[in-house]
Amino acid sequence: MCLILLAWRAHPGYRLVFAGNRDEEYERPSAAAGCWSGEPDVFGGRDLEKGGTWLGLTRGGRFAAVTNYRDGRPPRPAAPRSRGELTAGFLRGTDEPRSYLEKIAPRSAEYGGHTLIVGDFRHLYGFSNRDPAIRELPTGVHGLSNHLLDTPWPKVSRGKERLSALLTAAETDLVDGLFRVLADRTVAPDAELPDSGVGLQRERELSPAFVAGERYGTRASTVILVSSRDDVVFVERRFGAHGAPLGETAQRLGVCRTLLRQTPKLNDRL
Repeated sequence: MCLILLAWRAHPGYRLVFAGNRDEEYERPSAAAGCWSGEPDVFGGRDLEKGGTWLGLTRGGRFAAVTNYRDGRPPRPAAPRSRGELTAGFLRGTDEPRSYLEKIAPRSAEYGGHTLIVGDFRHLYGFSNRDPAIRELPTGVHGLSNHLLDTPWPKVSRGKERLSALLTAAETDLVDGLFRVLADRTVAPDAELPDSGVGLQRERELSPAFVAGERYGTRASTVILVSSRDDVVFVERRFGAHGAPLGETAQRLGVCRTLLRQTPKLNDRL
């Protein structure tokens, strides 16, 4: 993913409010969010090229998301493994979140630059192989793009402000508002752009929350709400070149207490 916004224990009705955009080459094969074949307890999108995922959760209440770290470095032959393995490994496993991060940290150089968020709906942790510290996320609003957690890139700062303004909204207004945040195509002023090693023009193209290019852009926008009872609303909207809509998945997931089940469109509107 290339934009993650989340409110952790900051909404009166939801322990986790999550909104994220996955930016990727349009030609990379991917599966829409759903229960994984042969692994029905895992729910999320699937990278069909490498087999991992950018975002997922489980019936047992595990959650994981990853972004790449953009610093202009060319891919190294010494880091051939897919970052999606890191999220998938946590979702499939049983380690506590911190223990999992402690386990993978010594081999994190095997992967390209990344920042990883994992949790169990009781605790959330972040880790990057560009920063050795494992950090528990405190209560509040957080944002992540292609750098470290809460680095104030324009889309992160703007997204956090807009998410904060939604934290008294009920379900329908909250979901609608989060998708409006994720759909923002505002290009940041040059003076606010980071220098991540890709050149000024590319920084401009990548600065909106929603990237709508010809070959690369926002492939999926996802909103997740986790209630205090661990009931989950999961909505994914998918896009093609230039932001053309391709489809939507809207699910309610009963974590820990019921089987994953597909429902009609939420409120007949999502």
